[in-house]
Amino acid sequence: MAVKPVKITDTTLRDAHQSLWATRMRTEDMLPVLQDLDDAGYHSLEVWGGATFDVCLRFLGEDPWERLRLIKAHVHKTPLQMLLRGQSLVGYQHYADDVVREFVSLSVRNGIDILRIFDALNDVRNMIVPMQAAKEAGAHVQAAISFTISPVHTTQHYLETARALVNLGADSLCIKDMAGLLTPYKAFELVSLLKEELGVMVQLHSHYIGGMAVGAYLKAAEAGVDVIDTASVPLAFGASQPPVETVVRALQDSDYATGLDLHHLFKIAKYFESLRKARGFERGLTRISDMRVFEHQVPGGMITNLISQLEEQKALERIHEVLEEIPRVRRELGYPPLVTPTSQIVGTQAVLNVLSGERYKLVPGEVKAYFRGYYGRPPAPVDPELQKKIIGEERPLTGRPADQLAPGLEKAEKEIADLARSREDVLSYTLFPQVARKFLEERARGRVDKKERSQGTGALWEDSKLNLKEIKELVRLLDETDISELNLESEGVKISIKKGTPGSLATAAVPASVPLAAPAPPTVHIAPTAAPELVQAPMPVAVKDYEYITSPMVGTFYNASSPDSQPFVEVGQMVKKGQTVCIIEAMKLMNEIEAEQEGKVAEVLVQNGQPVEFGQPLLAIEK
Repeated sequence: MAVKPVKITDTTLRDAHQSLWATRMRTEDMLPVLQDLDDAGYHSLEVWGGATFDVCLRFLGEDPWERLRLIKAHVHKTPLQMLLRGQSLVGYQHYADDVVREFVSLSVRNGIDILRIFDALNDVRNMIVPMQAAKEAGAHVQAAISFTISPVHTTQHYLETARALVNLGADSLCIKDMAGLLTPYKAFELVSLLKEELGVMVQLHSHYIGGMAVGAYLKAAEAGVDVIDTASVPLAFGASQPPVETVVRALQDSDYATGLDLHHLFKIAKYFESLRKARGFERGLTRISDMRVFEHQVPGGMITNLISQLEEQKALERIHEVLEEIPRVRRELGYPPLVTPTSQIVGTQAVLNVLSGERYKLVPGEVKAYFRGYYGRPPAPVDPELQKKIIGEERPLTGRPADQLAPGLEKAEKEIADLARSREDVLSYTLFPQVARKFLEERARGRVDKKERSQGTGALWEDSKLNLKEIKELVRLLDETDISELNLESEGVKISIKKGTPGSLATAAVPASVPLAAPAPPTVHIAPTAAPELVQAPMPVAVKDYEYITSPMVGTFYNASSPDSQPFVEVGQMVKKGQTVCIIEAMKLMNEIEAEQEGKVAEVLVQNGQPVEFGQPLLAIEK
């Protein structure tokens, strides 16, 4: 075997901060260091794709397309790389072929040179169109194999998948070890096999989470791997990639030396360390729950998201229960690799199973779609009894899922014509209708706010110097005075405390026709700049003829599947048990909320797009 230097892709600006910082690095954080990254001698810079697109729109008030253009304007020597989720692009569902082709074309036109394309189920059918589109756009097509461990994920499975991808025209292959499960000797075996059998460039991507990634990289180098993925040390370790400084030093005295300058790399690290401290981000750590990756197989980015989701649901202490539930759900779903979007599908269902106290009591629409075959072919058969419980006697799809999807661009163009300034805007709306419309509306009003947003009131309480205990005390004191309203502002968060009057009702609480047993307490309104007014509403007093559908989680309320769709239910409409009445967007999924009994909708208590808390009333149903 001919010995050759190993090249390195830097993931700091995409996967590293997605894995450690919940993708919260801003474009303004990236620009000052781009010149040094471009001068470092990397094979490529991974700067886009994955969760970056969604987070820019949803939380950071940034246009992801503009981020890409700005990075390209500063990086002239090093190819820019992105992660594409096959037919799901940068979203959590499959999109029609016309949407896929347009998105890939625009990604290349705006600056992407290399597209790493994968499918969460290793269903090659879901990679055909995005690979073709990338080829037509003139980009380098890197087809990725999602690595995991299960009874059906054998070496032969990976070889057959890789051969099919090469036959589709892949310029290179990537072994995508998103959970850090690849042992050093398995890495040697797999890389050797792919190089010998297929003769194409092979890249290895791994996470440090279980502590084996550096060893896997060294053995992969011996097996002939061409490129490996690392991150700058302040954003390495833990759920992220191994540090470039460690890997460069480990290979420095070998025939596989990277040729990168450690002094220059530490100059880059100094910048990111200063940024980390300024932004209050944590270093990558390997915890006991991380080491249990060999049992639960939860990938790095998913661990971070699980912690964030459970904190949002005020249930972080139940993380170990969730980690025990995930392998069970994964087995029942046919051993899907835990990578977006299947990691969200399995992880969210596990969270709901734990928090609801009853397994599969609440099943998100994406989980139903999975059982219907809308994501592709599961690696192994799903649990037949569970399938019957979730989709009844319905027969799952057997063909390519996207064949069932009608073209989506023309419809999206019409729906967002009032706000879209470019084809890129149309694509943003097509992928994330609710989120993109809100972003584009705020941009049109000149109100796009760089302050990080929140989907729930919890983070806003935390952002304010006035904590919840202090605000409750203010509410109590206000109720004892003749003052009707008190307005405060702290750290950009405006707080309006209004005293209730006998017989009146708090905004978005219960229908006005429902009598209260006692005067309503004061209502606390929290209205951050450039965001809709949030309401901390009291629970309605129980009334004989009404039942209330409440939110099972912290999230965002939607009364329709898209901004231009008809509402699921309206006042006066009869609903049946099991009928979808609204959506709560939480934990990256659109969770359909169903009526638990038959009745008439007396009142919709929440405005469309409004953040809601756990247990908050959503609809009043007259029995």
